[in-house]
Amino acid sequence: MTSISKPVLLLLLVFSLSIDSSAQQNHSNVINLGSSLSPSANHTSWLSPSGLFAFGFYQQGDGFLIGIWLIHQTEKTIIWTANRDDPPVSSNASLDLTRDGKLLLKIEQGVEKLIPQMPDPSPVVSAAMLDSGNFVLYGNDFSVIWESFDFPTDTILGGQNLSSGYKLVSSVSTSDQSSGRFFLQMQKDGNLVGYPVNSSAESDDAYWSSNTPNSGLNVQLILSHIGILFLGGGDLREHILANSSYPSKNRTAIHRATLDADGIFRLYLHRFESSNGSDVLREWSALSNLCEVKGICGFNSYCSGMGNKDVCKCYPGFHFINASKKFLGCYKNSSDDDCRRSKHPSILYSIVPLENMGWSDYPYSVVQMEKEDCCKSCLEDCNCGAVLYTGDECTKFKLPLRYGRVSENFSYTAFFKVIRDDLRIPLPDHNPSLAPTVLTESKRSLILILSISLGSISGFCFIFAIYSFFRYRRQLFRYRRLLGNANLGLTEEITLRLFSYSELEKATDDFKEELGRGSFGAVYKGTISEGNKAIAVKRLEKVVEEGQREFRAEMTAIARTHHRNLIRLLGFCIEGSRKLLVYEFMSNGSLADLLFKAEMRPIWKERVRIALDVAKGILYLHEECEVHIIHCNIKPQNILLDDTWTAKISDFGLAKLLVPNQSRTTMGIEAKVGYLAPEWQKNVLVSVKADTYSFGIVLLEIVCCRSSIEINVPTADEIILSTWVYNCYMAGELDKLVEDENVDIMALERMVKVGLWCIQEDPALRPSMKSVILMLEGTMNIPVPPSPVLI
Repeated sequence: MTSISKPVLLLLLVFSLSIDSSAQQNHSNVINLGSSLSPSANHTSWLSPSGLFAFGFYQQGDGFLIGIWLIHQTEKTIIWTANRDDPPVSSNASLDLTRDGKLLLKIEQGVEKLIPQMPDPSPVVSAAMLDSGNFVLYGNDFSVIWESFDFPTDTILGGQNLSSGYKLVSSVSTSDQSSGRFFLQMQKDGNLVGYPVNSSAESDDAYWSSNTPNSGLNVQLILSHIGILFLGGGDLREHILANSSYPSKNRTAIHRATLDADGIFRLYLHRFESSNGSDVLREWSALSNLCEVKGICGFNSYCSGMGNKDVCKCYPGFHFINASKKFLGCYKNSSDDDCRRSKHPSILYSIVPLENMGWSDYPYSVVQMEKEDCCKSCLEDCNCGAVLYTGDECTKFKLPLRYGRVSENFSYTAFFKVIRDDLRIPLPDHNPSLAPTVLTESKRSLILILSISLGSISGFCFIFAIYSFFRYRRQLFRYRRLLGNANLGLTEEITLRLFSYSELEKATDDFKEELGRGSFGAVYKGTISEGNKAIAVKRLEKVVEEGQREFRAEMTAIARTHHRNLIRLLGFCIEGSRKLLVYEFMSNGSLADLLFKAEMRPIWKERVRIALDVAKGILYLHEECEVHIIHCNIKPQNILLDDTWTAKISDFGLAKLLVPNQSRTTMGIEAKVGYLAPEWQKNVLVSVKADTYSFGIVLLEIVCCRSSIEINVPTADEIILSTWVYNCYMAGELDKLVEDENVDIMALERMVKVGLWCIQEDPALRPSMKSVILMLEGTMNIPVPPSPVLI
C-alpha cells in the first residue's frame, strides 16, 4: 500500500468537506412538513438538486422498499435501504413527513412505522436529499438530527466514512437488497476485515484484511470525493487502499465503495458524460479470485474456479441442497448409524481422493502415518468424514466441513469416506482418474480383510502354545515392580492400578488418537486388554518434579473420591519424569461440545439434569469426600458425558500438581473467557466460593446454550452472557434466553437467579453448593439477585 503525507491528506479532507458543506447549504431541495410519497402516486421519490440521486420507493420483487439510488442508470444502483430486512410493502403504502415532525411509513390496515427509528427522536422541521447522496433530517436552525451517511448498508459514497466498530453488510444480490452472507468490519484495532455472516468473526474466519498495524481507537474507512479510499485516524499513518484515476476536476463523477453480494469489497466510478446516462467502471477490487472468499460455498461443498467465475461443487457422496442455489451447500443421504452398528465399518465405505484440496476446520485427530494407513484409519473410524494428508501427517475431520477450496497452491490430498451405494454418483470432473482409484481401494480393503481372517485362523494354534509362557513372564515382571514400589512407600490403601509406560504406550497405539488438550496436558484414547475396555490416558505436562511418595499421596487422595458425578481414576504411571493418569473413557465427549458444537441443542429437561449433576459433583468435592478439594478450573471442557449422558467432573485435585506460578498463569488465561472468579486476579486467598463462581457461569451457559463471551451476536449487550442474562431478567424477558423452546418457566427463572447469585463479585454473597442444589430443586426460596460486577 502507498501512503501520503498528513498535510496533503488534510488538504484533501478539507476540500471534500467544503464541497459537501457547499452541497448541503446551496444545493438542497428542502422537503417541507406535509410532503408525501407513494408507489401508487405520481410522486414516488424526492430528487437531489442535480437530479443524480433519489430517495423514496423502489421496486423489489412484487413489492416496494424505501431507499436511495443513483438515477440515469441502465439498472438501478441502490446506495442505501431503510429497514432492509423488512418485507417489501404494497403499492398502497405511503411515506409521510407529518406536520408534527415525523417521517412515517404507513402500511395497509393502519400500521405505521418510523423511518428512521431513533431512540429519542427530536421533531423534524424539514428534510433534504443532498447531491452527496446523503439523505438528512433537519431540526431547528437547520441542525442535522439524522443522516443516512451515519447508517450505511453495503455502500459508502465520496465524502462518507465507516467509523470504528461499524460494518458494511452485503446484499443478497443486485435485485435483493436484504442482508446477505458477508460483512466488512471496521475493527477497533484499526483493521478493516471481511468475514462470512454466520461466523464467530475471529481471525480463522477472516478472508480479507487491510493488514493495518494496530493503531488504537478511532480509525475510520474514508472515501473522499475525488476517489481516494483510505484508512485514517487514531495513531495510524494514512493507509491508502485505492486511488481513482479519473480527473478530480470533473464533478460529473461519483465514487462508491461497495461490499458486493459475492463478499468482495470494490471501488466503482460512475461517469455522467451526458444527460442520457452514465457508464460504470470498476477501479479497484480487494480480491481477484472469488474462491478466496470464505463461505462463498456452503457446508460440505468447495469452490473450484478462477477469477470471478466461482464454481461450487459437492464433495464426493454429497448432493446439493438446492441445485439452483449451490451456495447453500450440500448434504448426504446416509447416516453414521450403520457404521456404529457394524463390526467391520471399513466394508461399508470406500475412499475417494481430491487433489489440491483445503478447508478451514479444526481436525479432531492429527497423527503421523503413511497415506494408506491414513485412509484405512478413516474407514474404521465412525467419527471420520474426511482426512487431509499433508505428506507425513494424517489429519481427521468430522462433518460438516466449511470453507472448502481447490487451489494449485495447496499441496494436500483430501480423502473422503463414501458409502459404496453412493459411488454411482458422478465424481468430480476435474480429476478423471478417480473412478479406478475407488475400485482399487475397494478391492484392496476386501483382500486385506480376507488375509487378516485367514492369517488369524492359521496362527491361532501357535499363539495358544506360547500364551502361557508370555503370561508367566508378564506376571513375574509386574510382581517384581510391585515389590519395588512397596519399598517406595506404596500402601495397601491405594486401590489404583499401577501401569507401566510401555503398557500405556501399547494401549494407546503409541499415543495415536488425541482426544483433547488442556491445562495439565494431552488426553489420548486407548484400550486395555482386560475386557477390551476403553480408557482415556492423560499425559501430565509441566508438573512439579516432586518425589514418587508425594505424587502417590496425591493419587491416593483422588482415588478416595467416589461419586457418580466425578470421573473415575483407574490407575496411574510414574517412571522418572513420566507421569500419566488413566481414567474411564467418556463416550459422549464434553459439555462444551454438547452446548456449543452440536447441530441440535439438548432438550430443556436434559439441561436441567446436567446442571444438577455438575452441582452435586462440586458439592461432593467441597464437603463430602475425605479430603476436601477446590477444583479451581470448572468449565464445560472439564465436564464430560458418559454413554448414559450423565455429567461427570474431570481434572479435580490436579491444580496443586502444576509447577509454581503455573496455576495462576493458567487461570489467568481462563479468566479471559469468564470462568474464573475475580479473586484470582486480585492475588488473594481462594476458597470454595471460587468454584461456585465458575459453576454460575457454566449454569448460565447451560441455560442459553452459548458461551460466556460471544462476538457474533445481534447487539453489543449480548456479547457478555451474564450482562445479557441480567438485563433480560430485570426486563422480564427471560424467553429471549431460550428462544422458542418448550421450557418450564419456573425452572428457567430458578436457574437464572441461582446463576446470578453464584457470580457475585463478593465471595460472601455467593451461596454454598448445598444451597445451590436446594434452590435448583425448588425447595429453597431464591431472593432477587443484585447486579453482578463483571470482570
